[in-house]
Amino acid sequence: MSLKIRMSRAGAKKRPFYRIVIADSRMARDGRFIERVGTYDPMLQRDNPNRVKLDVERLKHWLSKGALPSERVQKFLADVSLASPPARRETPKKSAPRAKAQERLKAATEKAAADAKAAEQPKAEGAA
Repeated sequence: MSLKIRMSRAGAKKRPFYRIVIADSRMARDGRFIERVGTYDPMLQRDNPNRVKLDVERLKHWLSKGALPSERVQKFLADVSLASPPARRETPKKSAPRAKAQERLKAATEKAAADAKAAEQPKAEGAA
């Protein structure tokens, strides 16, 4: 059984509230969980101490058992020095050019370099 530390959504429509739970990775997002270890209320101000509440002792216990935090929960754990912050990605994978576009771009730069080189040769011959 692979354990995850993740958020389970609660609250009303357009008024989210999240419970930070320990759950089996195969369970639904808002489904069955093993233990609730904290809460997150994104509607509160960032400096409000009630925005993120964590049971640090229970989190240490579950991390020692091998539970893996989700990316957002890992940020919360980094704030209380329980985990390192998640690695930052440089560029989103979706915005990277596909293989065909990369080939076209490479061909265009090669052609431009060849044209520039060809344009320089007649000038050198005419000057001599």
